[in-house]
Amino acid sequence: MTNQAPLGWLGILRLGLVQTALGSIVVLATSTLNRVMVVEIALPAIVPGLLVALHYAAQVLRPRLGFGSDVGGRRTPWIVGGMAALSAGGILAACATAWMTTNILAGIGLAVVAFTLIGTGVAACGTTLLVLLAKRTDERRRPAAATIVWVMMIAGFAVTAGTAGHLLDPFSPGRLVVVTSGVAIIALLVTMLAVWNIEGPTPAPLGAMPTASAARASFRDALRDVWEEPQTRRFAIFVFISMMAYSAQELILEPFAGVTFGYTPGETTKLSGLQHGGVLAGMIFVAMAGSATGGRRFGSMKMWTVAGCIASAAALLDLVVAGLVGPAWPLRASVFALGAANGIYAVAAIGSMMSFVDKGVRSREGVRMGLWGAAQAIAFGLGGILGTLASDLARLVLATPGPAYALVFALESGLFVIAAVLAVRIGRPVEATRNFSPAVGGALSAAIAKVE
Repeated sequence: MTNQAPLGWLGILRLGLVQTALGSIVVLATSTLNRVMVVEIALPAIVPGLLVALHYAAQVLRPRLGFGSDVGGRRTPWIVGGMAALSAGGILAACATAWMTTNILAGIGLAVVAFTLIGTGVAACGTTLLVLLAKRTDERRRPAAATIVWVMMIAGFAVTAGTAGHLLDPFSPGRLVVVTSGVAIIALLVTMLAVWNIEGPTPAPLGAMPTASAARASFRDALRDVWEEPQTRRFAIFVFISMMAYSAQELILEPFAGVTFGYTPGETTKLSGLQHGGVLAGMIFVAMAGSATGGRRFGSMKMWTVAGCIASAAALLDLVVAGLVGPAWPLRASVFALGAANGIYAVAAIGSMMSFVDKGVRSREGVRMGLWGAAQAIAFGLGGILGTLASDLARLVLATPGPAYALVFALESGLFVIAAVLAVRIGRPVEATRNFSPAVGGALSAAIAKVE
């Protein structure tokens, strides 16, 4: 923590507005533009799919950008700069999509630049925002703070999707650019106002390393220092595996309901909304339980993280049974339970990030949070691809779709069980987990270290 007073609820809400702004641009880029490319422009779905994957891939820069904020000692310039890059990327993505209506190749080329910029902006803004929130929030308020900023990001998704959807009718490429540009500009202005004077004067020095020395230190050394911390390394691997499980079911749940239970597109959309309602309920439950007792009586964020992983594994096993039984199974209740379990896991994992970010070499908080954010982004991108690929392969091997989807849900449940075991090990002495080799995540570390 800094010498400044911890943030009050108003300060936490102000930082939550940044997440709302971030979510408003991301939802247009990954959802609305996706739909326009596939439906209005009639491009293969793989085109927007690869562009969305590119924005996740660009987030491998999170540790490097976090290191930059560590060196300077201030987070707000990186938050505003990241939002500026994200806003520019969102506007360029809309222009690229409009350009595709007359010149597909040129439009795709511009979209590659735009989605790279979007991923970089999310990485810079999101990483430094979480570090600032963690360092300025009292420990007993961290569960609620984690919930608030993520609920406000979801609110950004919902409000922007609804408002932009209304403004885009009747659709035209020019209207798409105008609406997206308006959202991006508003998001940038909201971010600038939200962080205005919230950080105060530059802390000096950050931790044991003075700013001048930090500026001379190489990113490679900083990343190696962080990766050699057993708790940081274990948590990065935990984030990667658990996020693989978390994201793998997102793209196959609606097709599963349609193929196995005969749901219409409208019914599957409502089912997805029910799942998100469950996520929100799970998040609020953890926030209320943790904050009401100072995070002690009902256990630590570590306990909730383990509980969320186990509950998610159980909920996925419930969907395994649903796939085997078929339409007679109460699918809506199962999906809500999955959402609630995922919500418990998600907010507890975010709370754990905030709790662990300053546990280790001081002045490396940005690198540490960036490493976890990169693991999350890579896992999220791979999870969606592998989840859909596994479902396609299972349907080729098995005669009926229900058991094929059940097999995929079972594999995802197994990943959550592994994640729960890893979560239990976090925070234990090194000797207790000596067999957990750093080589497990060495590929991720090596890839990130090349960016300097």
